[in-house]
Parts: sequence; C-alpha cells; structure tokens
Amino acid sequence: MRAAPGVGPYPLIAPSILAADFARLADETAAVHGADWLHVDVMDNHFVPNLTLGLPIVESLLKVTDIPMDCHLMIEDPKRWAPPYAEAGAYNVTVHAEATDNPVGVARDIRAAGALAGLAIKPGTPVEPYLEILREFDTALIMSVEPGFGGQKFIAEVLPKVAILRRLIESGELTVIVEIDGGINNDTIEQAAEAGVDCFVAGSAVYSAEDPAAAVAALRRQAADASKHLTL
Repeated sequence: MRAAPGVGPYPLIAPSILAADFARLADETAAVHGADWLHVDVMDNHFVPNLTLGLPIVESLLKVTDIPMDCHLMIEDPKRWAPPYAEAGAYNVTVHAEATDNPVGVARDIRAAGALAGLAIKPGTPVEPYLEILREFDTALIMSVEPGFGGQKFIAEVLPKVAILRRLIESGELTVIVEIDGGINNDTIEQAAEAGVDCFVAGSAVYSAEDPAAAVAALRRQAADASKHLTL
C-alpha cells in the first residue's frame, strides 16, 4: 500500500474537478498546479441522482498530471467498481458507508490494489457506528453537503463529527486523514479547519477564481491560520 502523506501539520487542498470545464479537463488539471490532491467525483445516477464521469476519464487524467488522484465514488456496488480505480493509479479511493454492507472488505481490496482507502459518510449519517472500522481506512470523508451536486451550501452541523475524529486521532486511537467535501470556500474553510479537518475539497472556490492555483494557495493559508493542528 502506498504511504499516506503526513497527517498534519500541513493542510491538504484537493480541488474538485466537478466544478471544472469538462471540455478542458487536461488544462483545468494543469491550472491547479500546487494542489495536494485532485478530487474526482464519480457518480452513477443510482446511489446519487447525478451522472458524472468514470474510470476512462480518470485513466486519461492520470496520464497528464502528477497530482495524486483522490477518487470519491458515489456509486452502488463499490466492491466491484472501487479496486479498478486503485489499479489504474488513483492515490486515494473513497467509498460510501451507506453503499456497502462490507466496508472493511472493500477497504482491504482497495489497499491490496495499491491505493489508500477512504470511507465517506453523508451529512445525516452519524460517525459513531463507524469509529471501530475506521481503523481499516486511511481517510475519513465527512460530507458537508448532500452528495450528488456541486455548488451547495456548507452544512456546519456536520463539524461535530470532525471533532470526534480529531479527538480520537489526537489520543492515538485513529490515524486517518480527516477530509471534508461540500461548500468549502474562503467563508467556510476556517470553521472546518478549526474543527480538525486535514484535507479540504474545494470546487467552485477554486475553479471560479481567475487564478485557480492562487486560490488553492490562499485556501491553504486560511486553513493553516485557523487550525489548531495544521501549519505551513
């Protein structure tokens, strides 16, 4: 399995290409040079009511960027579909707790295929039932919007879940990277950082900026300034 980047003290910024121009994905990927991860939302129009992109696009993007690929699979049957993303070269492959009755088995398959394994939970899903199995994962993705569409308003009510994870990490009971996805921008990233997030997914906040790479750097600075455990 690939080694995880240091969990702190460095804030990770993961631009989401869901907010990019799909007709110019190679250029849009290059525009966020300096980003830590590139977040790719894979949706199947079954688990969530939207259809985006799949493995062939990820394979193409892997040929044109060195930014580690962070694949967030909002799909049914992740046991079948998740390992090929790892085999293709994705750095982190995240599946939803709500999409499988065997998340640990899926995590082990992802890791065996060469990627980090992530577990995502929706805003309405409590984190407590998954704390024990998170020992089998490398990343924990807290959704701060309902999965399916970009551009939604940040749901601050999910931040206590982040705080729970951060306490367990600080006590040595967990070693996951805490990731947050949904509505992250320069108005919300400080709340998330203060709660204990390590990795921040940002779509519109990056790709609507005149200079996406500068937007990434600015978000990173904000996160570091607001966080109790992250620094630059």
